Amino acid sequence: MLTYMIQKRLDMKAVLALYEAVEWTNYTRDPALLEQALNNSLLVIAAFDDAKLVGLLRAVGDGYSIIFVQDILVLPDYQRRGIGRQLMEKLLANYPNIYQLHLLTGKEEKTKAFYESLGFRAVDEMDCVAYTYLK
Repeated sequence: MLTYMIQKRLDMKAVLALYEAVEWTNYTRDPALLEQALNNSLLVIAAFDDAKLVGLLRAVGDGYSIIFVQDILVLPDYQRRGIGRQLMEKLLANYPNIYQLHLLTGKEEKTKAFYESLGFRAVDEMDCVAYTYLK
């Protein structure tokens, strides 16, 4: 049975296994950084199948005018079951009056289709451009 919990403190071994399973190695190379990032996030929502961590959403921001979905990931064997959608819906339920919700993601067609189905729009459709600085 799938359950969703809001929490920051998670078993880091399970978190690292989840990030590794989706090949987000920038995080798994520095587990201490990931743990600090989770602990300092605005909101962390975890999806569990019984006691197994199968999905996670990590949001940063002020909780009033802007939220940035920093991480949303689901174990490959659990994808296409609505877990990602549930994670996003739970985020929005916690911040129903948020002015802006942003995320940065890959441009694969399935990824675009997923976010568009949730009501997201590409910034170029709004005559905007997004910038990122990586260290």
